[in-house]
Amino acid sequence: MQIYESITILIILLVVAVLSVPLAKRIGLPFSALLVIEGFLGSELIIALGFDLGLRWYHFHDLVFYILLPVLIFESALNIDAKLLLKNLIPIVILAIPIMLLSTFITATLLYYGIDHPLGFPIIAALLTGAILSATDPVAVLDIFKQIKVPVRLSTLVDGESLFNDATVIVLFGLFIAFAQMDIGSFSGLDAIKEFMFVFFGGIFVGTVLGFVFMLLYKVTEGSFAKSLISIISAYSAFIFAEHFLHVSGVMAVLVTGLLISWERCKRVEASRFIENLWEFNAYIANIIIFLLVGITITIEMFTSHWLAMLLGIVSVLIARAIGIFVILPLVSQLPYIEPISRGYQVIIFWGGLRGAVVVALALSIPLELEYWYTVQSIAYGVVLFTLFVQAPTIKFLTKWVGVK
Repeated sequence: MQIYESITILIILLVVAVLSVPLAKRIGLPFSALLVIEGFLGSELIIALGFDLGLRWYHFHDLVFYILLPVLIFESALNIDAKLLLKNLIPIVILAIPIMLLSTFITATLLYYGIDHPLGFPIIAALLTGAILSATDPVAVLDIFKQIKVPVRLSTLVDGESLFNDATVIVLFGLFIAFAQMDIGSFSGLDAIKEFMFVFFGGIFVGTVLGFVFMLLYKVTEGSFAKSLISIISAYSAFIFAEHFLHVSGVMAVLVTGLLISWERCKRVEASRFIENLWEFNAYIANIIIFLLVGITITIEMFTSHWLAMLLGIVSVLIARAIGIFVILPLVSQLPYIEPISRGYQVIIFWGGLRGAVVVALALSIPLELEYWYTVQSIAYGVVLFTLFVQAPTIKFLTKWVGVK
């Protein structure tokens, strides 16, 4: 009966979540943050009543990583403004790859020396944590952007960074997991670079090939329902074919496929609107489930036993983010043919680099045989909670304060 009890609990949580939308607006708290609270309180109540639904960490990981994550990546790729993306492609790529890599290694270094426990928290654990914490999720911020009507370019920069950033982070995380499970003598920087290039560009290649195939199918099919079905098939086909059969980045494949379908979709307005609404609905459900799962998987022990590591994680992420945004990004603005990124934009991009769905998915996917898995997961959750309950609620006031127009 566990499966029926689990479904019942999920239905109840979803109903409560939908009904709490007005409450989130009234108290000025991001909807995603309120979902975390509801998930936590719901799980604590279930435990207090003596129920064990048989749900374990690996159930959540499979659901998030293989079902929900492709939805979020594909929806972002499908609905991002293609023209603005191309116009701002260079700063977005700089944000998503070089600055992300820099952030990973700065965060890892600060955590490694801050925790100062080479046996309990070795360098590979620090690198894993740094990679996880470099994944940004602008869902809460973009909702606020819509409310206060910030410039479209700023939204595109934030959304575009997250889109490419997440795909790169997941590839990097997979490499660090592989090294963590190898003998220390097997660790090779050159092998790591080769593997990263193969997985990363292999995913791009698969996404490009399948993207053009599904673009053709999208073009020859008629009707909104048929085109919507093609879009859904394309998203999961790209992910499964790349990840399972070719062992390259499924997320990169989904990203490229989504961008190509988006390009074709823009040519057909009526079907385009239906598909846009469909994928916004899919992403809405995915985000509700993910942030409920964040609350469900939080434990009091995380805060009592790992509060200092959480605090170090938050400080490390902010320092790494500040260096990338305020030191590297201004240099990008000096490049020819690049529209300058104002100081106000830099401040919002810095503070708006929230952590959410991807961080949760990666934190849940750390193998239990790694002794430091709980420490890494606790740090990740601490950073996610800080971004949801501190950064997200204050972004509206910060936007007004810096006078972004």
